[in-house]
Amino acid sequence: MTAEPSAVDDSAADASAGGPSADNAGTVSRLIRAWFVEHGRDLPWRRDGFGAWGILVSEIMLQQTPVARVIPRLEQWLERWPTPEALAAAAPGDAVRAWERLGYPRRALNLHAAATAITHNHGGMVPEDVPSLLALPGIGEYTARAVAAFAYGHRHPVVDTNVRRVIARVVLGQGEAGPPSTRRDLAAMEELLPADPTDAQSTNAATMELGAIVCTARKPLCQECPVRDLCQWRADGYPVYEGKRPAPQKRFEGSDRQVRGLILAELRASDVPVTPEEIVQVWPDSAQRERALDGLLRDGLVVLSGADYELP
Repeated sequence: MTAEPSAVDDSAADASAGGPSADNAGTVSRLIRAWFVEHGRDLPWRRDGFGAWGILVSEIMLQQTPVARVIPRLEQWLERWPTPEALAAAAPGDAVRAWERLGYPRRALNLHAAATAITHNHGGMVPEDVPSLLALPGIGEYTARAVAAFAYGHRHPVVDTNVRRVIARVVLGQGEAGPPSTRRDLAAMEELLPADPTDAQSTNAATMELGAIVCTARKPLCQECPVRDLCQWRADGYPVYEGKRPAPQKRFEGSDRQVRGLILAELRASDVPVTPEEIVQVWPDSAQRERALDGLLRDGLVVLSGADYELP
């Protein structure tokens, strides 16, 4: 349960290798599920009774943010806003302020907007079907399917970057998954899912976990992998990935993202609107500072209060 994957042109991505045989796919699924029972981490959103709202919040927080940083913020968030109605009743700026340093604070506004839509359109209950979830603000394919599968037990393939890496290695014999494709990736995971919804839900979670802690991007722990004897990448001698690599993540230090974060931190720390003179003190490069501030205004993360600035 990690970053929301982005899609690429599926027409160029469907020329991938075929999937595993039915028998082999069933064996891979069973072995990964058995491993997960013994080695899966005890995470809040995996516990019985956690609830659809908590799972939705956790999935949005986990996008591009490590688990260790999410857990304490998630607990605080759900204690303050235990239901969608509670969050919808708060100001959007309260959500941004409570987001603090989780990164990508636009997610806080999206979550507030989703809570408002759930309250007004669904009687305060998180919807359970994928089309209704996709209609919520800020909810993409991954999050919609994750909520439907993990909160409600529906049989859907759920694909994040960890799942894509496991499939690339075990099934396709590739060291890296390459650029994502929603249609191709969902079809590949579909082939590993058992017919039983409970087993399918467990297979989704187990494959994510395997990619997160064993079949990692760097230094995979192949000797600890439950499907090492079925892994095509291992059988082929761990060939180097030769396809188009995903673009590397841009550095944070000195980036517009850092400047945006500093401006938001200044606004979070103040109970009154922040003056332009105070904003100037946040970052010395005026062009970059203004660019970051303009972006925050466009995204609705900052609003004008006269000539000053504040959270929405």
